[in-house]
Amino acid sequence: MISTVGAAPAVLSARDIHKRFTPKKLPPVQALEGVSMEAPRGMLTALVGPDGAGKTTLIRLAAGLLRADSGQLDVLGIDVAKDPQQIQDRISYMPQRFGLYEDLTVAENLDLYADLHGVSPEERAQRYPRLMEMTNLGRFTSRLAGKLSGGMKQKLGLACTLVRSPDLLLLDEPTVGVDPLSRRELWEIVRDLVHSQGLTVLLSTAYLDEAERCGHVIVLHQGKVLAQGPPEDITAIARGRVFVAELAVGQSPRGVQSRLLDAADVIDAVPDGGRVRFVRAAATPTGADAVGGAGATADAVASAGAAPLNGLAAVLNGARITRAVPRFEDGFMSLLRRVADQEHASAISLDRPPADTNTEVAVRVRNLVRKFGAFTAVDHISFDVQRGAIFGLLGPNGAGKTTTFRMLCGLLPATDGELHVAGANVRNARASARAHLGYVAQKFSLYGALTVDENLEFFAGAYGLRGTRKAARIHWAIEQFELGPHAKETSGQLPGGFKQRLAMAAALLHEPDILFLDEPTSGADPLARRAFWRRITALAEQGVTIIVTTHFMQEAEYCDRIAIMDAGKVLAEGPPGEIRHLADKQPGEEPSMEDAFIAVVERSRRQNGTSEAAA
Repeated sequence: MISTVGAAPAVLSARDIHKRFTPKKLPPVQALEGVSMEAPRGMLTALVGPDGAGKTTLIRLAAGLLRADSGQLDVLGIDVAKDPQQIQDRISYMPQRFGLYEDLTVAENLDLYADLHGVSPEERAQRYPRLMEMTNLGRFTSRLAGKLSGGMKQKLGLACTLVRSPDLLLLDEPTVGVDPLSRRELWEIVRDLVHSQGLTVLLSTAYLDEAERCGHVIVLHQGKVLAQGPPEDITAIARGRVFVAELAVGQSPRGVQSRLLDAADVIDAVPDGGRVRFVRAAATPTGADAVGGAGATADAVASAGAAPLNGLAAVLNGARITRAVPRFEDGFMSLLRRVADQEHASAISLDRPPADTNTEVAVRVRNLVRKFGAFTAVDHISFDVQRGAIFGLLGPNGAGKTTTFRMLCGLLPATDGELHVAGANVRNARASARAHLGYVAQKFSLYGALTVDENLEFFAGAYGLRGTRKAARIHWAIEQFELGPHAKETSGQLPGGFKQRLAMAAALLHEPDILFLDEPTSGADPLARRAFWRRITALAEQGVTIIVTTHFMQEAEYCDRIAIMDAGKVLAEGPPGEIRHLADKQPGEEPSMEDAFIAVVERSRRQNGTSEAAA
């Protein structure tokens, strides 16, 4: 296990911490098992790991909200078990679902939390202007919290957390569900607190690029520490194992990626700007011969007997292979695959793939408009989605993506424009169109008090399935999504990755031609996201048309085409490789999808004189 903490003394120190939960009618859960870790003073420390790794439990223990079963936990030099109140007087904690009062204004929320923490009028006069400047909320102090965008709500939550000056800041996944622009702004705030004020921050995150920016990282899995140290130490685990495949004409990056994941000696693979980036199980020689020279084809490398591509030539047929510099995510996935291989291949097989039709266009949108009173949420957008394609709708919070989704699904009438889905005019025949659609909402539409079996029974009935057909489809869903071990658990008790599986299983019970996924991986860990996209790729290969929104820009690489929206308009549309080129060019750096997204939205806002709040 990597374990390197710098010379800075630890603000938080855990030694052999154990924590077990015993929920009613369910087996006990060992949340933490022998955890030892440190968070150095004046540094940003990240907790990363899959769902159920113990990240939130560890943060709540550090906040004095839970008590460890055994072990020693010191925060700010204080034994948490002996005096949790003294610690709570000196720290600030922002949980995943921060308790904003949506019927209070920005200013009233700040005052409420200042009252709760006993912040004096003099202290408020000093801190409020700084908080408003930091979060860019100064113009909106009279706006109701419920009227803020998702990113602005997170910034307000952080401001409320900081109404007093803490010695330690605890943040539990502060950027979940936040678009890339707002995420960047939140990170600028947190980094400024660390660098200019010397604040110590411990946070958990599902975004591995965020962990890469921290000074110290702790990797958890099933309640145990797999590694801790500087991010570059974890990145180094993948040294000599990372390659990029430049595909031949006609090869699908998504298809090659899914087949690479089936290879026994491939740890990870992701689409990457029209290419495929993959990580091998073992390091390989670094000389030119090891990769067949710069840009050698997979066949040439294999015929030369080069070790890196042995057994992969058929999958990479015609591709040009180059070695790549490892990223933190490559090292993280290498580390995790040693102990968590069960999600390595998770394809899905349909009982009845969608039948071929005479038209190749599954979704046709022309000048679509949706107004709410004087407010135009969707403003004359147009696009086509081909049958069996994956189409991504990207945009900041409040861009109009979910409103567009609801119109496409027939859940919300359009104000104007043309909308054809699966051959049906949705504006005139919403009910008949919905029979061909599956929909997974942002907040999974599951019934938390019902078991997995009961949720599937309910949704099957809602889709009109009866008798042996209903039983067969429920059996298919449980088998394909590997839900059997959790069949008798309530959906509210499932880990996030299994809630996602159950929601998608329910949406596919009636074998829809088109599947709509509204931010389905928000808050999901990297393993769950890989498994999710493996299933989505398999669905698309069998003819199901997929339309998806996501705030994970890397996931846009799985799409055949993407559209970037803001303020109800489509700003850019095209294949991921083309969209990347819209990013602002930085010397010596290859632009990412996130760079392109931010550049496209910011250019439009500058031209139109708008902002996040106006959007």
